[in-house]
Amino acid sequence: MTAIYIQDETELDTLLATEALFVVDCTAAWCGPCKLIAPLIDKLALEYSDRVKVFKLDLDANQAVAKRFGIRSIPAVMFFQQGTLAQTMVGVKSYEEFSSALEQYLG
Repeated sequence: MTAIYIQDETELDTLLATEALFVVDCTAAWCGPCKLIAPLIDKLALEYSDRVKVFKLDLDANQAVAKRFGIRSIPAVMFFQQGTLAQTMVGVKSYEEFSSALEQYLG
């Protein structure tokens, strides 16, 4: 199981309205560091599949989303809780950093 791509802002808005907690990895095909964390995000999607949905978003195709959430550099992993952006982790992090950030929202 891997993280699924969100196609556009409309799809993101639907998730914000319906999902209590989810993760979005903002990425781009040309971004080297994004490729480094891609397997970690997929692992997150797999390990938390029963509790949290994990997505990827191509920022080249979704400039409006980048602007809306103030994403200036990638990779940026956004954690959404109850329809609100709770946290953004920018840059290459370890799997433990991503999972422990997620754990704090699972309570």
